[in-house]
Amino acid sequence: MHAIIRPMDSESTALRDPPHMALAPPASLLLDRIVTPMGETLLVTDERGTLRLLDWADHESRAIALLRRQYGAAVRLQRGPAPAALTQSLDAYFAGDLPRLDEIRCAAAGTPFQQAVWAALRAIPPGTTASYGAVAARLGHPKAMRAVGLANGANPIPIVVPCHRVIGADGSLTGYGGGLDRKRWLLAHEGVHEHAVQKQLTFE
Repeated sequence: MHAIIRPMDSESTALRDPPHMALAPPASLLLDRIVTPMGETLLVTDERGTLRLLDWADHESRAIALLRRQYGAAVRLQRGPAPAALTQSLDAYFAGDLPRLDEIRCAAAGTPFQQAVWAALRAIPPGTTASYGAVAARLGHPKAMRAVGLANGANPIPIVVPCHRVIGADGSLTGYGGGLDRKRWLLAHEGVHEHAVQKQLTFE
């Protein structure tokens, strides 16, 4: 399933795009690099300019392997610039204009459950956090904390799909694909400091 990832509304328990909004697998992908406060970042976009993957340059081999798993070994990846609107939104976010992430159009291949989790992540506002249990409850599957954790870890578009805002039920930061230092930095950048991370969004 290839679908645009955007925040869930208050009634949704899964991401259900109308048929005309579903995206076909990309014919080709462009790889660009930008400098961020957390190091060089990889951006992969499709022919429509939709963001398909974001990762850090020190994890490039992992990023390429993920693209192959998602879209097949035949997918063409070539170097090329990401759309200016995308890089401008990311630059604005890192400069402190946190809501600019919501402007970014992104999509990824995933199961319906993964898509639902990723959409729920985009509904967590900057400056707040949610536990895995809270996300699972939001989806109508309160016992699916482990499945939520697996979907969170499989997110190919961190920052924009803010898996860094999901924490353990005890307030621990838990794992993060880019490393806990980056997760800590992102939360602090958004105004959530580790000593206050117990302030969690419950979706109530």
